[in-house]
Amino acid sequence: MRANSIRDKQSENAYRARIMATKIEAAPRVGMVSLGCPKALVDSERILTKLRADGYAMSPDYQGADVVLVNTCGFLDSAKEESLEAIGEAIAENGRVIVTGCMGNEAELIRARFPEVLAVTGAHQYEDVVAAVHEAAPPARGAFVDLVPEGGLKLTPRHYSYLKISEGCNHACAFCIIPSLRGKLASRRIDAVLREAEKLVSAGTKELLVISQDTSAYGVDTRHEPRDWKGRQVRAHMTDLARELGGLRDSSGKAPWVRLHYVYPYPHVDDVIPLMADGLLAPYLDIPFQHAAPSVLKAMKRPANEAKVLERIRNWRSIAPDIAIRSSFVVGFPGETEADFQYLLDWLDEAQLDRVGAFRFEPVEGAAANAVPDPVPEEIKEERYQRIMEKTAAISAAKQVAKIGRVLPAIIDEVGEADEDGSIGATARSQADAPEIDGHVYLRDVSANVQAGDIVDVLIEDADEHDLFGVIS
Repeated sequence: MRANSIRDKQSENAYRARIMATKIEAAPRVGMVSLGCPKALVDSERILTKLRADGYAMSPDYQGADVVLVNTCGFLDSAKEESLEAIGEAIAENGRVIVTGCMGNEAELIRARFPEVLAVTGAHQYEDVVAAVHEAAPPARGAFVDLVPEGGLKLTPRHYSYLKISEGCNHACAFCIIPSLRGKLASRRIDAVLREAEKLVSAGTKELLVISQDTSAYGVDTRHEPRDWKGRQVRAHMTDLARELGGLRDSSGKAPWVRLHYVYPYPHVDDVIPLMADGLLAPYLDIPFQHAAPSVLKAMKRPANEAKVLERIRNWRSIAPDIAIRSSFVVGFPGETEADFQYLLDWLDEAQLDRVGAFRFEPVEGAAANAVPDPVPEEIKEERYQRIMEKTAAISAAKQVAKIGRVLPAIIDEVGEADEDGSIGATARSQADAPEIDGHVYLRDVSANVQAGDIVDVLIEDADEHDLFGVIS
């Protein structure tokens, strides 16, 4: 027994010596520059989550990165130029750059300008970009790595998350090249979407932002194929999805806000308004109307039923009075006359939309609109842009002032430091405000225990064109 014990001890010491002599390789570090829309941001999060699972670490700056990913936007020529500038900066600061995203289908252009790039992949080609990273900076062998957080790595704050339900688009709008960048509509399985949403809520998400190129068309490509979810069949359809998301609860039994983006006004959109009235969805619709004049809508190759839309908006507000409707409009589209533009302004007076963004028409390579005759001069575009912004700002200001004296729920985005008097302020958003694109609710004298992600009731004390000011009630 004594000899066996000595041999066992010697074996143990030899094993420990081998372990101590083994050099654990440092995990290679990846930097990320993410440009464009929230859908591209979701792509970036998925890429980083996969790389983290493969043993990579993340770098917050160029200097600490073994390779830098640039997720590009190619929707407009100005966005392409911004993407090219970002690639150039990454090459200058780091030198080891992989390009992905919507500009990936223009690899020849990118390589002609930046022959140093290591690889170029297209939009949502997750496996290709991860493989390129593996080749450029092989993962550490035998490294001990942290587990990927539940819900994956996020580029947004912990308390809100984008939930992408599909890729691509079946529309052929004259000004848009998204189908050529991201392909036709490809809906995710509804059980996969709900499983992701459930994990996000479990990991601390208090607000789910549903995104796609066309949320209303979700499931059209799969004939709304049903899947088993929690022992019942649920269709891949916007209304079924909205109803299921509205039923999610966190560990304390609280419901997250569910916000719908990129909703085309198909007839079945009417069916989600009662869900807002019942508190299952945030009373908010992001609808890309783009214009109102029938002749311009026809040239854009978009539906031209603006009168019916006004009737439906009135009906939506009768069901859910607090509904906030956000939209965006293009001014200066080729052939747009002064009468067309005035028609749009009058339509906005009728519609009284809560949140409006406007864009000057900009040609983009590959778009059918480039062949539309009668381009609008740049100075007229600018003049019309200023007029529509003035109109919509006045509408927004009146709507904001009408909220003074009300108590509204708001989600805390950021809590400030105490000032010299010990007073703490916070930045929040109401249900009428999506992150990054809408207004804020600025709070005074908040408690020291208030945290980002808390949903609180706020007494509105003041307002300006876009923002509200108040105190926790």
